[in-house]
Amino acid sequence: MSDRAALLKGIRAWLVLFVVCLVLSGATAFALVNELRWTDSVLRALSVPEHLPGLAHWIERVRAGLDTADSDYPFLLYGTDWLAFAHLVIAVAFYGPYRDPVRNIWVVEFGMIACAGIIPLALICGPIRGIPFWWSLIDMSFGVVGVVPLHVVRKKIKRLESLGSPALAA
Repeated sequence: MSDRAALLKGIRAWLVLFVVCLVLSGATAFALVNELRWTDSVLRALSVPEHLPGLAHWIERVRAGLDTADSDYPFLLYGTDWLAFAHLVIAVAFYGPYRDPVRNIWVVEFGMIACAGIIPLALICGPIRGIPFWWSLIDMSFGVVGVVPLHVVRKKIKRLESLGSPALAA
């Protein structure tokens, strides 16, 4: 296998991993009410409230809030549907670098900027919305973890570019 083919294969594998994680992350936003009910019951079954009362209290509080929103103000959950949709739309954008990485490196760089943007968002909006700091750290980890495959992909694209890129087969 040539260097070009190996780089392209690696780029595509990392992009597929990133897109799958992005889609799964987004898809979970559609079913928040049921997911929080399930999470709360699993935590109770595992005796987590006795060992991590802060976590258990937070999950219970979020579940209660979602239950109330779902029963009294279901239109509020429409916002999480849009959040899920945004994840899916962003995932589609990564088809560009999958198809032609050198020409579409900007999508990867955009993704890296978006991952970096998670950190100030969590630090600013978390306290405004009453989110515990430790939960904001979990939110920020999505940006930190997300940027890793994108950084690897960007480095590989730069190496591919340095080899001179003829038209890539789809």
